[in-house]
Amino acid sequence: MSKILGLIFMALLAGLLVLGISGCNSYNGLVTARQLVDKQWAQVETTYQRRADLIPNLVSTVSGSANFEKATLQAVTEARASVGQVKLTGGQAPDSPEALQRFQAVQDSLGSALSRLLVVAERYPELKANQGFRDLQVQLEGTENRITVERQRFNEVVQVYNSRVQQFPTLLLARLFHFQPKPYFAASPGAEMAPKVEFNFNPPVK
Repeated sequence: MSKILGLIFMALLAGLLVLGISGCNSYNGLVTARQLVDKQWAQVETTYQRRADLIPNLVSTVSGSANFEKATLQAVTEARASVGQVKLTGGQAPDSPEALQRFQAVQDSLGSALSRLLVVAERYPELKANQGFRDLQVQLEGTENRITVERQRFNEVVQVYNSRVQQFPTLLLARLFHFQPKPYFAASPGAEMAPKVEFNFNPPVK
């Protein structure tokens, strides 16, 4: 009898050991996946910061052009300032869709203001001939491409992380240790439509 009890005890002990190892592996997998999300989020922030850092030089170059639309410059300056007012936990990806939406909204606003500035700049031949302006324009275009790439990569690592968080039995550990699903970057409204740019340099005389 004691032999049977001993075997049962050993079997239970072995089962607990296997569960413990499995639980540790699942927890470590969650931690690794979350760290990859935060690492990619840092890349997203870096590319957005690069765009913000280009703006003072761009504004300075454009404002030197005679009669440039002040309202357009002011919109860019104000949009850049609003970006700095949206504070997220440093180094960590947003935990809620609302936090990511706030971040994305101000970044989209800045992007729209920059697009408007570049469109308006087409009306100023001296700007188009300015090498410094052309260099900044190329850098901004390159930065916008980087932003798109880093956002796509962010969504990819979030998908991996969210899958881990929601799969059974890992979701039990996720709930126990407060691993929450992360929100995705969503396409901006109208992003599926090609932008329509119109120049009207010679309005009809009334």
